[in-house]
Amino acid sequence: MSGGGDPAGDAGWTWDPTLYAGSARHYAAGRVPYGPGVVEALVGALGLDGSQTLLDVGCGPGSLTLLLAPHVGRAIGVDADPDMLAEAARLARAQRLEGTAWRLLRAEELSGDLPAVDVVTFAQSLHWMDGARVLPAVRGLLRPGGAVVHVHAETHRGTEDGGAAPFPRPPWAEVTALVERHLGARPRAGRGFRPAIGGGGEAVLYRAAGFRGPQRLTVPGETATRTVEQVLDAVHSLSSAAPALFGDRLADVDAELRDLLTRAACEGLFTERMPDVDLDVWR
Repeated sequence: MSGGGDPAGDAGWTWDPTLYAGSARHYAAGRVPYGPGVVEALVGALGLDGSQTLLDVGCGPGSLTLLLAPHVGRAIGVDADPDMLAEAARLARAQRLEGTAWRLLRAEELSGDLPAVDVVTFAQSLHWMDGARVLPAVRGLLRPGGAVVHVHAETHRGTEDGGAAPFPRPPWAEVTALVERHLGARPRAGRGFRPAIGGGGEAVLYRAAGFRGPQRLTVPGETATRTVEQVLDAVHSLSSAAPALFGDRLADVDAELRDLLTRAACEGLFTERMPDVDLDVWR
């Protein structure tokens, strides 16, 4: 989710602690969870047997950390947003996952005070970081034979073509237009604007840090049925629509969003097929 530092390849944006201000509870409630296929694929590929130590960098509210925690001996989530970590800790307590720990830390500050680890994960987070600094530091924390998993996913919205479904797809074009009416067409990112995020550029950074691979695992996207409130939460889970960006207009914006979504839903529900999840394993 969120990490800290400058996105690789972008000199016009620097880390802003308000990037996801107000988004934590929305992120946990609105993002579609990674399906069991993601866990099964990683348990098999990494040989997770309950003895490993996991480090999830840019963990957000623990979306991946908490899923993998039952399959490792210790799971450590690191994030630069204290609200995200508070939400992750709350969810861990609710799920009675005692082998979890949470560290308020920018990814660029990873250091030797962290334990050696067997698995490091970046789940939709590396693009917010200075990968040229972070990946060598991660390599220094890995035990021999360890692996890094880079998760390519989109969990806030589904694909354009979901096929036949019992309920309509959320009206994402109209939602985007509504947000842009309030914040402008250029995507916001904290107090600045979102940098260009290219696909595939991270491979250069991994190889420069000495990693080999990747081994790609693809998990087919699942069909998700979502409520109006869950889709509204998904909107505010985005850095470009974080609640803090709307200031004192937030209540009015939410009323507009809720009205738009309610009119588009059927019995208050939507259905959409989520994109496939690609897992790149680097060693």
